[in-house]
Amino acid sequence: MVQAPTDNWDQEDVERMAGALQKIAQELADPFFAELLFDQLADVVFFIKDLAGRYVVVNRTLMLRCGFQHKSELLGHAPQEVFPVEFGMRYADQDRDVLKHGQFIHNQLELHLYTSRRPGWCLTDKIPLLDREGRVIGLAGISRDLRVPDQDHPTYQRVADVVSSIQRRYAEPLRLEELAAIVQVSVAQLERYMQRIFDLTPKQLIIKTRIEAAARLLEGEQSVAEIAYACGYTDHSAFSRQFKVTTGLSPTAYRELRRGGDV
Repeated sequence: MVQAPTDNWDQEDVERMAGALQKIAQELADPFFAELLFDQLADVVFFIKDLAGRYVVVNRTLMLRCGFQHKSELLGHAPQEVFPVEFGMRYADQDRDVLKHGQFIHNQLELHLYTSRRPGWCLTDKIPLLDREGRVIGLAGISRDLRVPDQDHPTYQRVADVVSSIQRRYAEPLRLEELAAIVQVSVAQLERYMQRIFDLTPKQLIIKTRIEAAARLLEGEQSVAEIAYACGYTDHSAFSRQFKVTTGLSPTAYRELRRGGDV
């Protein structure tokens, strides 16, 4: 059932709009019209998958980032068939959570490696697609490239000192209350400011800063345990878990992939 917005509407408005939306949904010739819109966005990956987690709709950005020249090369394939194995398995695990449990994935911070092995940050959303009886029949998702913060944003200067502190002190324990105190605002206010400017919560920015530092260090010769400690993790296993959640790869596999090896 198509839902209509209801803020400040009376019942007649709601029924009229719901009827109009229902009519469009029933008579729409191409239910995948969104593909054409998402083809215009070079910084957004868009896809629809079936119950088996195979691509049935993709946009041009996803096609290019997978190194293909035609969308048909992606269609009918699961992520583990078109991405490096450990990346693909991570995406497939996410898909199973959505398809089997109807679980939404919202603003999942992820570090991707593109075909050039260039790293890029994104925020991923996935939602289940339901039939008229409410059964899950597939999923839709987007991954948005993390935008460069707008330093001219009127609130940027209010959080600049916080960002600087995170970048300098990511190896230390960082409490949100302590960060908020730097600019003399509440934790809730700090979270709102960060979200407006970076599209990230303070916790996500801390994770991003630590994982970026770890990724740089993994190009050197330090052990994974040494890198974990240098990036603010006292527990080696906790670091490895967070790194894999964020990148889809273990630290060792990431190191091998960046060096041009197989994973």
